[in-house]
Amino acid sequence: MKIYCYGMIVVSNSYMLEKFPTPDEYSEIRQSYRFPGGETGTCAAVLASLGAEVKIDGTHIGRNSAALVREFYSARSVDISSLCFDENYDGLEDYIWISGDIRTPFGTFGKFYSDAYSTGVKHWNEPEETDIIECDAAAIDPYFGNDSENAAKMCVKHGKPYVTIDCEYDSFLHRSSAVSVISGEGLRGSYSGSSREEMFPLFQENGGGLTVITNGGKEFLYGRKGGEIKKFTPYKVDAVSTLGAGDSFKAGCTYALAAGMSDDELVRFASACAAAAISRYPFQLDPPTVPEIYKIIKE
Repeated sequence: MKIYCYGMIVVSNSYMLEKFPTPDEYSEIRQSYRFPGGETGTCAAVLASLGAEVKIDGTHIGRNSAALVREFYSARSVDISSLCFDENYDGLEDYIWISGDIRTPFGTFGKFYSDAYSTGVKHWNEPEETDIIECDAAAIDPYFGNDSENAAKMCVKHGKPYVTIDCEYDSFLHRSSAVSVISGEGLRGSYSGSSREEMFPLFQENGGGLTVITNGGKEFLYGRKGGEIKKFTPYKVDAVSTLGAGDSFKAGCTYALAAGMSDDELVRFASACAAAAISRYPFQLDPPTVPEIYKIIKE
């Protein structure tokens, strides 16, 4: 299967702490890694590990990130030929501090967007229609505004089903998606103070495909317009780190969509994919495999 992924590709500097310190307190760094991440960057690595042919586009790579991005994806079935290398740009990086199931990210995403809208200098590509024509299914992040919407419109134009995440219920991205996944972070960002139970009917009624509202490791909701609201309890594993759990869930949804799975099968597969990912750190360097996912489902 051929998958097109459009969205956020960053270099993540990840630090596993002995514990989160209180102010002015010392904490030992137990492990540290630097690898390509972001919602699309991580999703692509997982999809490649599952056996898909993946092509990615989105964030520009810069002089500080290009070498790592090229080396990382060259060892995987991920085509980065559409990515733009900007030698006048450092590249987008984040810094993530982790202890158990707690993670705190830092970065310069505010400047990333303010530069785009105040100066007109965007550090991301517009989607290429030919990339979408050649895929079997797509995964589209909503973070690039009109460009993300255009990617979705191209998918609709050419009959390519796509997965998206954290959209608003009345957006084109949500209405036209095959699968729309909304996280707790996404709900808080757009609908602060509203519960999953309150928001799900709105997403369900406005969705053209399957809507999933996750809840971390707790029971979550899924369903389609006009159908029942179903519940699913995620598979339990010993979580080493939850970094990238949502990105792995999105990857699992995208793979299952391209494979033609039913809604129930898709939810089980995506949940097991996320469970496999959080069982080790950093899973980006050792992504889940299909046999591992089915083992979790079976057991």
